[in-house]
Amino acid sequence: MLMATPALAQDKMTLLLDWFVNPDHGPIIVAQQKGYFADQNLEVEIVPPADPSAPPKLVAAGQGDIAVSYQPNQHLQVAEGLPLMRVGTLVATPLSCLLTLKDGPIQEISQLKGGKIGFSVAGVEEAVLSAMLGKHGVALDEIEMINVNFSLSPSVMSGQVDAVIGAYRNFELNQMEIEGVEGRCFYVEEEGVPTYDELIYVANPELMDKDKVRRFLRATELATQYIVNNPDESWEVFKSYAEELDDELNAKAWVDTLPRFALRPEALDEGRYIRFEEFLTKSGLVEGTRPVSKIAVDLGAQ
Repeated sequence: MLMATPALAQDKMTLLLDWFVNPDHGPIIVAQQKGYFADQNLEVEIVPPADPSAPPKLVAAGQGDIAVSYQPNQHLQVAEGLPLMRVGTLVATPLSCLLTLKDGPIQEISQLKGGKIGFSVAGVEEAVLSAMLGKHGVALDEIEMINVNFSLSPSVMSGQVDAVIGAYRNFELNQMEIEGVEGRCFYVEEEGVPTYDELIYVANPELMDKDKVRRFLRATELATQYIVNNPDESWEVFKSYAEELDDELNAKAWVDTLPRFALRPEALDEGRYIRFEEFLTKSGLVEGTRPVSKIAVDLGAQ
């Protein structure tokens, strides 16, 4: 008698996101919806965080396989001793910017002297802001910093602050436009801050299964290729993941985010990590410098 051969069980992975699902996660969601993870024999559980700061710590503690994080944070967390390694890139350019009103009184960064600047997360944003202001002859102690939590664009539109640091050019600008207010972004990488990868994948190097991680990255690479080749169709695939994704803000953000996805998520630009490590050291946020091999890895080169 012929006996049916049971399907092989897929390898399970838990991916912890940095935030609720949004267009920044395009390759992940498209890989899930198009079956690219399944093609790599992976069953990926995608988990949005209750606390956005928690995912890297949970992965470091072995409570997840991969977390979506940020290159600047990766430097700080490794310096603090967390066992984390960058294993891939999701968004390969900075998204953060210094946001003001397009038709407001701040037309140049130098005009922020004596003004108020809102922020949501202390630490790296202060170093970034200090570099941007310093390029235009303004010291950090010559402005007032106000914690606006995550109410970035509303605090600018209401006049509570003159500008905010940490706004995303693919979201806050579109959010303001939808509400009938034009914003202006001063781009961090054009104003004295070393270019960095905005979103990266991190794993615990002592616990990770390199083969599974490489298959995960291969699936997201295929998804990115599909997105670039089929921008309209891929938006339809993305928004099919959850009903709440289908709105005007996400549609606009999708278009602006698409060209920023890493085409080669596994590949590592060591120079970026060297330069940003030196930048943070110079800013006084970390002591000494760590070699790239302690912060990031290209699994394909091993």
